[in-house]
Amino acid sequence: MNRLAGKVAMVTGAGRGIGAAIALAFAREGASVALAELDIDAARATAERIAADASGARVLAVQTDVAQSASVKEAVTQTETAFGPLDVLVNNAGINVFCDPLTMTDEDWRRCFAVDLDGVWNGCRAVLPGMVGRGRGSIVNIASTHSFKIIPGCFPYPVAKHGVIGLTRALGIEYAPSNVRVNAIAPGYIETQLTLDWWEAQADPKAARQATLDLQPMKRIGQPQEVAMTAVFLASDEAPFINASCITVDGGRSALYHD
Repeated sequence: MNRLAGKVAMVTGAGRGIGAAIALAFAREGASVALAELDIDAARATAERIAADASGARVLAVQTDVAQSASVKEAVTQTETAFGPLDVLVNNAGINVFCDPLTMTDEDWRRCFAVDLDGVWNGCRAVLPGMVGRGRGSIVNIASTHSFKIIPGCFPYPVAKHGVIGLTRALGIEYAPSNVRVNAIAPGYIETQLTLDWWEAQADPKAARQATLDLQPMKRIGQPQEVAMTAVFLASDEAPFINASCITVDGGRSALYHD
């Protein structure tokens, strides 16, 4: 329960879903954690739950718009003022933008990339100078199985997520000599509120849920905490030689040739 003892971490998009699960897992493992979230009320509520769950946890909620580089830099400043130099950054914040390519607006394109790719870069750019200067650090980017698989009707989301993998690999190699590791996690179907909402929006929610489960080799979808524990591993000192890599957390779905 002390795999991250003494470490300082910031998790973007940590108010709910996978981000909240990562923040909780980090706190349970001894890290001081900043929840960088656009919805500050959600971040504060989650921070309160984490503090109640993990006795003695040091948790901070910081309002952050990852699409704005100045906002991310300010979040890093607030985190380091409260807890000390950052050891770990998890770029988790993201949005779903699914459009028909030929009818998609310029605004849809910009909105997708501003959060799902620029937001990751803004986080990396804000923490890299300090990590490089101290000669240590771990950045974990939450990508997606959309980073290497295509589902029709989801454009341009997979384009941005492919970019996250490229960014992860490029920065991982660039800063390896400084002992700064940059890795990614590619979740598949995970039971977040977004998934639940999608099922409920279908004509037959129960049938939609079952259809999704039937596609999975393990006949279930993942839980946020299963992604979170992978993030703990990558952030910890147990993964010192894992760099510029992506770990897929999808129960084997992406390895399946056909249904």
